[in-house]
Amino acid sequence: MKEGFYVYILSSRRNGTLYVGVTSDLIKRVWQHKDGEIEGFTKKYNVKTLVYYEVHGNAESAITREKQIKEWKRKWKLQLIEKDNPDWSDLYDQITGSRLSPG
Repeated sequence: MKEGFYVYILSSRRNGTLYVGVTSDLIKRVWQHKDGEIEGFTKKYNVKTLVYYEVHGNAESAITREKQIKEWKRKWKLQLIEKDNPDWSDLYDQITGSRLSPG
């Protein structure tokens, strides 16, 4: 993965509960969600499938975009996901090369 900052969307299932986040280490952060290491919303609602992400060159840009997407209507978020991932595939394998865990 190229270095940068990432805005990402996790889902509990197709058209399920969504979570929008930002991180500088996408592989590690998604693994933490999958492994249940992060307490709170994603753990409570079993939101651990990476269905969308985008790369930003700096933290400010990524945080601004995260806030923008969080304010969107649900329909717009679904359209964003389905534009590049119509099958709602888990993109974690794609970004890790099918590694089981970060590192």
